Amino acid sequence: MAINPNTDFTAGAVLTAAQQNRFPRGVMAYTTSTTSSGSITTEAVQITGSSFTAVANRYYKVTYFESGLTGTNTDANARLRLTNISGTVLALQAVAVPSTGGGFVHLAYVGTFTAGTTNVVATISGTAAVVANRSATRPSFLLVEDIGPA
Repeated sequence: MAINPNTDFTAGAVLTAAQQNRFPRGVMAYTTSTTSSGSITTEAVQITGSSFTAVANRYYKVTYFESGLTGTNTDANARLRLTNISGTVLALQAVAVPSTGGGFVHLAYVGTFTAGTTNVVATISGTAAVVANRSATRPSFLLVEDIGPA
């Protein structure tokens, strides 16, 4: 679908419902975690997003940020999935996790969803044990934003 941007507004013009509907609707779901994970090897859900009601023909931006991964010179994969651990993969990021720590995830997806109740989850898997280190000053999050009409 072609993007349908809003128009330029001038003083005295009438603002229509169609123009209003072209504006982004903002945050649809936001979930944080400040609790570190246990040792991760097989794919496991790290953050289950809050359900939101998707509207057909609108773009959504999903962002997953994981503040710090540690392991022993290993690799990890972060995924955004639709619904649950076995849901459709929306996006994938490979992450190098050095033994000194410092691996992090900043994964984004932009696309449309089927209209209705929608949920996105963030998962991590490792080729060897990986830990997602989180705290109150180092949280991870999963954010869904409505960014406008498709």
